[in-house]
Amino acid sequence: MTIVLSIIVLLIIVIAGLAVFSSYVANKVEKALPPQGKFVDIGGDRIHYVEQGSGPAIVIVHGLAGQLLNFAYLPMQELARSHRVILIDRPGAGYSTRGAQSSAAIFSQAATVAGFIDALKLDKPMLVGHSLGGALALAVALNHPQSVSRLALIAPLTHAETDPPAAFRGLAIPSALMRRVISHTLAIPLSIKTGAKVLEVVFGPEPVPKDFRVKGGGLLGLRPRSFYAASTDMLAISADMPTMERRYATLRLPIDVLYGRQDRVLNYQRHGEALQQKIPHATLKLVDGGHMLPVTAPAMTADWLLAIANG
Repeated sequence: MTIVLSIIVLLIIVIAGLAVFSSYVANKVEKALPPQGKFVDIGGDRIHYVEQGSGPAIVIVHGLAGQLLNFAYLPMQELARSHRVILIDRPGAGYSTRGAQSSAAIFSQAATVAGFIDALKLDKPMLVGHSLGGALALAVALNHPQSVSRLALIAPLTHAETDPPAAFRGLAIPSALMRRVISHTLAIPLSIKTGAKVLEVVFGPEPVPKDFRVKGGGLLGLRPRSFYAASTDMLAISADMPTMERRYATLRLPIDVLYGRQDRVLNYQRHGEALQQKIPHATLKLVDGGHMLPVTAPAMTADWLLAIANG
């Protein structure tokens, strides 16, 4: 009995130590990378966003486990010369928060994005989505067509995946309670240990920029709430995708897609070419590169966006 009690006490000490360490790291990260923009409440969600420039609006949405600093490598001043460029943190990501009653499902997040567009009184902006953000953009077009004028999708998720991409398998934690416990104990130490290898997969075949953890906001993933939100997002992705796939042919607005042939996260044939087959008027531009084109090829990505935005 004494041995069992000793083991229990030791486990409690270890768990408490991991929780204290995770909280310490999160506080350090938020001091180093505080929020840079404004906040607006959309239903139960609180959305953090940054904007620059004036003119026709471009709203840009990031992907899974990301946040708006993922677009910090784009030549924003060039884009903002002729457009009002707005970057948002998805619900639960970056410095945005997801309401207690809000779902992480794609249609639910799309409703928040549509509500954001309405709250800022934007006149049918061009909606840009990267990776999971691409799926959100498509969902906005399907369910809230009055909100947007056209879509520009960068390495978008467009079809259901039977298995999570290799880089994100560690997020597959079905139990909400276990997600919460792991978020506050093991997730941050493990992320510190394995983060470099995960980024190599996400960015490959291009190298990860040395300043990505700060400039690109990579450090913001070292917070319990970031891990919990990303895990919840990944598990909720599949629910709405089959319905979306059946409805793609109904879309009439202009849609442009940019994909890297060497993308190691999402296959351009399964998600780019397959979308074009369902939406014949959509354009697909294939380039040499991986999944993180806004970071690894910012000038080319910005030129592509401006060409689309200017019609």
